[in-house]
Amino acid sequence: MPHSDTSRELTVRGLVLGALITVVFTASNTYLGLKIGLTFASSIPAAVISMAVLRLLGGGSLLENNMVQSQASAAGTISTVFAVFPALILIGHWNHFPFLETAGLTAVGGMAGVLFTIPLRRALVNDSPLPYPEGVAAAEILRAGHESASGEASHRGLKALIGGAAVSAAVSFASGGLRLLTDGATTTFALGASVFRLSSGFSLALLGAGYLVGAAGGLAMLFGYMLSWIVAVPWLTATTPNPDHLDAASFATSVWAHKVRFIGAGAIATASLWTLGELAIPVFRGIRSALGSTATSAERGAGTGADTGKDLSARTIMITGALLSVALFLLFSLFLYPFTAHFVVPALFGTVFLGVFGFLTAATCGYMAGLVGSSSSPISGIVLLATVLVCSLLMLMDHLALLPSVFSADDHHLAIAFAMVILSAIVAAASISNDNLQDLKTGQLVGASPWRQEGVLLLGCGIGALVVPPVLNLLYQAYGFTGAMPRPDMDPTHVLAAPQPAIVTMIASGIFRQNLDWSMLAIGAATGMALVALDRILRFRKLSLPPLAVGIGIYLPPSVSTTLAVGACLGWLVKKAASRRDGQTDEGTMIASGLIVGESLTGVALAAVSGLTGSDSFLAVGGGLPAPWNGVAGLLVFTAVCLWFARRVTKSGGA
Repeated sequence: MPHSDTSRELTVRGLVLGALITVVFTASNTYLGLKIGLTFASSIPAAVISMAVLRLLGGGSLLENNMVQSQASAAGTISTVFAVFPALILIGHWNHFPFLETAGLTAVGGMAGVLFTIPLRRALVNDSPLPYPEGVAAAEILRAGHESASGEASHRGLKALIGGAAVSAAVSFASGGLRLLTDGATTTFALGASVFRLSSGFSLALLGAGYLVGAAGGLAMLFGYMLSWIVAVPWLTATTPNPDHLDAASFATSVWAHKVRFIGAGAIATASLWTLGELAIPVFRGIRSALGSTATSAERGAGTGADTGKDLSARTIMITGALLSVALFLLFSLFLYPFTAHFVVPALFGTVFLGVFGFLTAATCGYMAGLVGSSSSPISGIVLLATVLVCSLLMLMDHLALLPSVFSADDHHLAIAFAMVILSAIVAAASISNDNLQDLKTGQLVGASPWRQEGVLLLGCGIGALVVPPVLNLLYQAYGFTGAMPRPDMDPTHVLAAPQPAIVTMIASGIFRQNLDWSMLAIGAATGMALVALDRILRFRKLSLPPLAVGIGIYLPPSVSTTLAVGACLGWLVKKAASRRDGQTDEGTMIASGLIVGESLTGVALAAVSGLTGSDSFLAVGGGLPAPWNGVAGLLVFTAVCLWFARRVTKSGGA
């Protein structure tokens, strides 16, 4: 089949396809983020889907495919607001996710993130030695698909994605819908006064996520699980009184939730700050160079007359920025108006804070993404830093009597809630800037027009924002979050952990109410420093133990960490066995992405069924398969899928 016209770039069918992919990846990442606190990069799957679909529709140019993946990538990334919005449920301020506030803050924050990175594009992308690993990988895939006259590579990738999604959807439906399989196995036992727990999950989304995380990250999370349930919980259960005479399993769960998770939070904070500190000097130099060379670079680009050097005009940026500022001020005012008529000062503070801190965050995240990749960029540290900064500034304003008295009423409830609202826009801006420069790097390598790509990124933020509120509402009403269940009769085994919202809630509430468990946080901080030192030692032997991943492993439920480790080990074995075979890594990535998408979309669909019927077991066959047979069946199916995954990838690699 001959190649299509390479000049075709921004088309209606491309925008429609990008919007459809947007819905899928935004919903999938929101579900996965609430379940395990991680998301998957959507650029490469979106590029493969785009190449295959546009070829079926009559050919697609290299630049048209790039526009589709840019739009879908932005929308998949903006789902990161899952890290904050559920905190408003956890503190009892919301009982659902209002569409206007949720979608509006997500869209405005994300679009602001796009605008923040436009002035930095020339210096941080065109005139920079930064590697941009995901951006370069996406460009290579787009080029390979375009240069393949038969489209075999893109079709094979699409088949792998659909195959993984179909398998994962079927297993997820059998588990969450028909209740024929259980999604994990756990055993709790006591040795003397110490309580231990061994746990593993059978989630195929976690298997796929572990594959994408890689061996180092997966094993680090497994180590975190061991520190949590083999060291910390047994120690604390043996030394902590049990006045309510809980059984061993309940007591261990209580100790983990109220003490060990604080250790995990301390380790996460320390590891995040260390990572930020490591990158501080190169980030500062890079941003200073960017700000100093932007004008010069613009002059060089203007003289060429090339469309590949043209950004959105300054006038367009200023008008869009002004409109976004007004929209943000109105959204903050809308949030505060039911509680106080004196909303102008706090709403203005939130708007200015996003403009100043948002730009600094965007520049920092963009540079870090170029340096170490979007997936490795420590955006969790940015979220924690922003939480502390927002809460501290609001406390200072309250102390100076710049805020209405209602902010300090009811144990600072409104102040905590408003901090979450400001933080949601910051997170949207930071996450988009984390991804935006990667997409612009891809565009630079394939010869795309920056101004068109920037416009598509703005559109992707808007479309993705429309998907976030209904998905959040569906998931909350169907599964609930740890610490917030909408109905008392819900199945606690299917609850979503929502780890980031829980950490944000804990820190914000602790700052305002001064009730943080500093002893556990201090132990966590010391653990984090020890992990940093251990990682530095291992690097001398060309090994690594990412301290942030260990902290996450301590904080996450045990079945999540162990299943991620299984996926990581599977990926390592598969890649090692077929390391010299062409194409195996890409197909493995597509299958892993399919496993995530299939389970995530099935989870969202089952949430819709639960919402319509008012029951989370409406589809269960005869009440479901009884224990322990549902566990045996779940283990057998999970093992079979692992074997199928390994065989499929290694076999195709040799074809």
